[in-house]
Amino acid sequence: MHGTHGDAVLDTASVRLGARLRELRRSRGLTLVQLADATGLSHPFLSQVERGLANLSLQSLRRIAVALETSPVELVAAAEDADGTPLPKVEVVRSGARRATPDGFARGTAHTLVRGPRPFTPIVVDSDAREPGDTFVHAEDEFVHVLDGAAVVETDGRPHELGTGDSIYYAGGVRHRWWSTTGAYRLLVVKQQVR
Repeated sequence: MHGTHGDAVLDTASVRLGARLRELRRSRGLTLVQLADATGLSHPFLSQVERGLANLSLQSLRRIAVALETSPVELVAAAEDADGTPLPKVEVVRSGARRATPDGFARGTAHTLVRGPRPFTPIVVDSDAREPGDTFVHAEDEFVHVLDGAAVVETDGRPHELGTGDSIYYAGGVRHRWWSTTGAYRLLVVKQQVR
């Protein structure tokens, strides 16, 4: 579904993504100029993104996610939100219907397991990254459960070695990242959503 704005064609996913970026920016107490300084992007461009008038590269979306203390996976999920119809009380998502996030968002693949604005977002992450990547911090709480393999989950600089069946919960504001020293792993990540 597309709308128009002057000569521009508005993609509803871009409009939803822009609205979510604006909502997160405001909830973090940031102006467009402050977000521009934090990301290295211009504030007129960010204004266009928030209004659904400009598209982001994967690298720019990642920089915005870090600055807004969220993850690119969640921002992509926001762009795929429901079309305005009420969300069902029960939602079944078949494995073949899940959409992976685009390449470049995470080291490996990530699939959100629900659609639309929910109080929490469950995500399955598959990776074989053996080196620590970027450290993330966000206001929302997060729960990580190792479905398969082994992973190191670092919180505020302290590594926790987890094996299949192990879990870790950390509150919002805790710096974190994960990787493996043994090879492929699969995580269930459940992140609280603040709206």
